[in-house]
Amino acid sequence: MSPFDLPPDLRSRLRRLSLTPRAAAVLNGDGHHASRNRGGAMEFAQYRAYERGDDLRRIDWKLYSRSDKFFVRDAERESPVAIWVVLDASASMGQTDLAKPSWTRFDAARRLTAAIIEVALQQGDRFGVIVAQAEGAIVLPPSSDSRHRDRIRLALSPLRPKGVPQWDRDLKLLGERIAPGDLTIFISDGFDDTCVAAAERLAASGRDVSFVQLLTGDERDFPFDRSLLFRDPESDIALAGDGRGLRADFLTRFAEARAALRARLEAKGARFVEHFSDRDPDQPIQDLSRPATRG
Repeated sequence: MSPFDLPPDLRSRLRRLSLTPRAAAVLNGDGHHASRNRGGAMEFAQYRAYERGDDLRRIDWKLYSRSDKFFVRDAERESPVAIWVVLDASASMGQTDLAKPSWTRFDAARRLTAAIIEVALQQGDRFGVIVAQAEGAIVLPPSSDSRHRDRIRLALSPLRPKGVPQWDRDLKLLGERIAPGDLTIFISDGFDDTCVAAAERLAASGRDVSFVQLLTGDERDFPFDRSLLFRDPESDIALAGDGRGLRADFLTRFAEARAALRARLEAKGARFVEHFSDRDPDQPIQDLSRPATRG
């Protein structure tokens, strides 16, 4: 299955989620962001087929009586809000689990990106993607057009994680492209300090920044029970060791490193959540939707 093919049960769960900006510039009087949201008492835009999870109050019963099919009324209003995904395409994003060697961390990042796009579409917000890669960033400017989802899919599908992005070089581009009122979501393993520093500096500039640290199930559980050669795909440094003997120390030190990363980013006002490549992407989106305070 492609990372962009979201199963029906996941789509149903995503329809119950939202991504809300914290910046005061995009808050209206009742505390909701001024997005191109569909529903309720706004100006009528179109009909569409009912999908499981839709608000039953939006069903047009008169149309049902004529067609014997369920349709809901969509409405919309304009908004400057854009949701940006900043996608790390470094070599370490190619890491896989022993149990699923064909599914990379980058595949999980693309699936999370697809899920975020689904939420943006249902909110009526614009969405764009910036891919940080060694040879230069790819910028897919934001749009609220549903066809933009297909354009992003076509652009991301052939990409393979490799090399080390130059985050110092790309920080100027991020600052120029991402408006102060936009939501910015970094998806990265968080192993590159310059990537973390870029997120920090963007948050310090007043941008609404979230950081999703994407880890593999093996990094979470360290299930290795035999001698292995562990290799860093970016530096090519290798370390031989006995998995069983290393497990306790690795899990302790890795937990400490993740806690330190969370504290570092939250101190700059960025939201921080963890996501694992062997889990569905609705949980980190739900975590991002919870209230958070700026540091």
